[in-house]
Amino acid sequence: MQKSEAEWKMCLTPDEYRITREKGTEPPGSGEYYNHHEQGQYHCKCCNTALFTSDSKYNSGSGWPSFFQPIDEDNITLTRDTTLGMIRTEISCAKCDAHLGHVFEDGPAPTGLRFCVNSLSLSFEPAKD
Repeated sequence: MQKSEAEWKMCLTPDEYRITREKGTEPPGSGEYYNHHEQGQYHCKCCNTALFTSDSKYNSGSGWPSFFQPIDEDNITLTRDTTLGMIRTEISCAKCDAHLGHVFEDGPAPTGLRFCVNSLSLSFEPAKD
């Protein structure tokens, strides 16, 4: 999915743009989905690709929504990130390259992974009854 920076700025709020297009981070504990417990799917804010389910969400205590696995590994891209003097693995949307957050190897079973995601990079679709 290709859009110009001007097009992204027109369809995202300034904070959504800063996080998804400029690889920003929202303050811990501030995100709408951090303490969100409704059943459903979390999608990319930029292109609506399904990324995570509420069944894989857990409280990591990190201050950001955390998931132990994506819906489909083909929907995300993992990239080495050496910014800020750290070595981390960045998570991006595979369809539109939106920055989502980072993945760490300190999560629960069954994967042992913590996909730590900015709420502002997500939209939520409630489960249908």
